Amino acid sequence: MQKAERLSLEEIRQLLEASEGIRFAGVKRAQVYDWIELVLCEQEYGRQGKASRGLLRRYIEKITGMSRAQVTRLIGRYMASGRVGARAYRRHRFAARYTIADIELLASVDEAHETLSGPATRRILEREYRQYGKQEYARLASISVSHIYNLRRDRGYRQRRLNYVKTKPTGVTIAERRRPNAQGRPGYLRVDAVHQGDQNGAKGVFHINAVDEVTQWQIVAATERISEAWLLPVLRTMLEQFPFRILGFHSDNGSEFLNAAVAKLLGKLLIEQTKSRPRQSNDNALVETKNGAVIRKHIGYSHIRSQYAEPIQRFYDEYFNPYLNFHRPCAQPELVVDRKGRTRRIYRRYQTPLETLLSLPQPAQYLRAGFTVDTLKHMAAASSDTEAARRMQEAKRKLFDQFASTG
Repeated sequence: MQKAERLSLEEIRQLLEASEGIRFAGVKRAQVYDWIELVLCEQEYGRQGKASRGLLRRYIEKITGMSRAQVTRLIGRYMASGRVGARAYRRHRFAARYTIADIELLASVDEAHETLSGPATRRILEREYRQYGKQEYARLASISVSHIYNLRRDRGYRQRRLNYVKTKPTGVTIAERRRPNAQGRPGYLRVDAVHQGDQNGAKGVFHINAVDEVTQWQIVAATERISEAWLLPVLRTMLEQFPFRILGFHSDNGSEFLNAAVAKLLGKLLIEQTKSRPRQSNDNALVETKNGAVIRKHIGYSHIRSQYAEPIQRFYDEYFNPYLNFHRPCAQPELVVDRKGRTRRIYRRYQTPLETLLSLPQPAQYLRAGFTVDTLKHMAAASSDTEAARRMQEAKRKLFDQFASTG
């Protein structure tokens, strides 16, 4: 029909009477809506009386094939806004609970802690609010682990935001080949060396990583060489940094630890020495996991010349080791026996090594002279988790700038 919107009311009445048995239907919704709007505008619907309005309503129903309710709804829209155009579909969305500021705060926490796992990050956010009283963490303190990963996929978050050299085994008779049995007591260390690679015939710095089996208390040190003259003073200093008595020293079969000098040192300190068994990869898995999740994550894989061992050691002593033990949550395993009698490790608890140490029965009985429970708590309370992480990151940036400035 041409100019159907400009028919007079009488012509419309005659058309309705003549087409009683005929049905019409619109094809495209946008065109139908535009035509209805033209009709209501041309006929000045708002000025018509009740009878004329009813006539126009029936006319629109006839031509478009719409139901009475549909036409009534569209006329109501026209009367309210002067338009009948189709509304764009808006999918229902839940109200956003976490603000842009919360997402930026999460990004800054991940930046400081080098993006820990979801449960560990959730524990840090909770501690920042409940233990250190940081009000900006109020909403994030109750966030679920799964939603942490959701926020990490957010565009705003993303906008905010380096191979192992295996030690060759050697067959020696030093140390007993078995897995140590800590029996829930701290002081049984797993130890490994991480090499920062060679370049143009120059040796890179060596990192010595020691982790307590029960509490995951971790001490990292750096040395230019792993010969006896270099390694023994480093090991002695590392053992003195643990707040509890050292009872066991377990390593793989590398000659840097399985030699007469190290055995003599440990024997003088009454520390039992053990080494990994063949085809038993779990014997030293704890420290090897920390090699990747801690040392490689923060220091990387690139070659670092051995001459930088001393500034790296200062960084470890002043910033890195305190951060690891007082402010970085670790997954603590629970041993569960399934229906087939197999022992499974379930990770539900995420807490700092200090928290794990203090959760042991009468923790004071394990501490060495010079360390008390109150002293350790005071050291941990000196700064919040993220404040300590940010100071560590700033010190690390200065350390790497020193590497770059001297080539």
